Amino acid sequence: MTTAPASPPRRPEAPPALATPMARQIREAPTLRGMLTRAPAPVKVAGALAGLLFFAANAAIGYLVIDGRLDGHWYDFRDLGVAVGELRVWLDDRGLGPWLSYWVTALIGAVGILSFVGGVLLIGTWIERRLLAKFQIRRGPNRVGPFGLLQPLADAIKLVQKEVLIPRGADRILFYLPPVLVFIPAMLAWGPVPWAPTMSYLDINVGLVYVIAISSLSVLAIFIAGWSSNNHYALLGAMRTVAMMISYEIPVSISLLSVALFTGSLKLSAIVGWQSDHTMWLGLIMPFALFTFFFSSTAEINRTPNDIAEAESEIVAGFHTEYSGMKAGLFLAVELGNALLIGALAATFFLGGYTFFGLEQWIPPYLILAVKISAVYFLFVWLRGTLPRFRLDQLMGYAWKFLIPLSIAFMGVSAVEASILARVDLPGLLLIVLVVNAALTVVFVRLWARVVGYEAPRDEVTMPALTTSVGGLRAAQRLRGGAS
Repeated sequence: MTTAPASPPRRPEAPPALATPMARQIREAPTLRGMLTRAPAPVKVAGALAGLLFFAANAAIGYLVIDGRLDGHWYDFRDLGVAVGELRVWLDDRGLGPWLSYWVTALIGAVGILSFVGGVLLIGTWIERRLLAKFQIRRGPNRVGPFGLLQPLADAIKLVQKEVLIPRGADRILFYLPPVLVFIPAMLAWGPVPWAPTMSYLDINVGLVYVIAISSLSVLAIFIAGWSSNNHYALLGAMRTVAMMISYEIPVSISLLSVALFTGSLKLSAIVGWQSDHTMWLGLIMPFALFTFFFSSTAEINRTPNDIAEAESEIVAGFHTEYSGMKAGLFLAVELGNALLIGALAATFFLGGYTFFGLEQWIPPYLILAVKISAVYFLFVWLRGTLPRFRLDQLMGYAWKFLIPLSIAFMGVSAVEASILARVDLPGLLLIVLVVNAALTVVFVRLWARVVGYEAPRDEVTMPALTTSVGGLRAAQRLRGGAS
């Protein structure tokens, strides 16, 4: 009599995953594709019509651009400065006096700059927090409003409702001023930035010197904030921040001096025009000047990895330790505004400004500049989500031992190259200068690193002793051995 072979014992099924509220929320969160597929038919029809109208409008605009009907007219949307200039001429022809046309056009330009900066400040914190969440594999703000877009408004309301405290021995008048004073340089420095050929608020011949002078005024506001707080930690934080900003103003000025030597002008619109005429960005010709300007600017505006003013692990919160409520919020907001300003200046000095190899004839130049500003700001956020903060001694030593000597050396190289370019008319000479500067950057950096005694660490990578000897890997191996 034969018996059927016994079936192997069935393994118990794995318990289902815990349906936690967070996991359920992530699983059931609406996606863009899901919302589009579940949208009703009228919404889909309206979206299709909107898309067709958008493409038709772009086709009409392209035809007008090719036909030349927009060139020089007040309705030429590619350069809003043309319309403002026409308005100024019209007001002058009415016999109302030059003061009226001056103030009207000045207010229009000021409102335009404030609207751009203010609009970005409203949404910029949400963008930065969402980007940081992507870098750190998180979701970021997503509760208040659709996609968390109302989170900045909720934060502002919370800061306004907080109690504003003033230290007992503080200088009350000076204590109130810094949150407002820090915004003055951040706004005034936008004046010479050209957004289009005739779209500049303050197109002066010494625009580069003006930018350096205005940006240095924030040092006074920071020192006043630390001194008026009557707090030793705030005073020490203000002093080290002032020392850091003054130290890094030197390499910034030297790098911009190299730009002036190459272009032969201190006018920002002329610097952009030089890059457009030569079809070459200055950031490619002088990469070390671009790096110096960008890295030094992170120290100037208190951004990672140089945010020493907010090194909580070392000195509480720096110069604004005693500020609470919306006053502290203003210090945080001006940091974002300064990041946008540095993006605009870096794009103007080193990335061609509002030009992009002829594309500005078709796309409004101010949109091209806005894209470049966004790219530089994205790099700021990327650094914040990636790098740790430097120590103060590392930061100061890097400025005085590395950036300043090399910046002076490259400024001398730029002076020689600018003199050669002015006297020699040779096709392809600019490309030769580009290759020479790239090679000199590598050579100078390596040689000077040896001079200052820097050596790359060559230690062998070792496993953590605690996890390998006590638990971790050894424990896992023992568990696997016992299970087998």
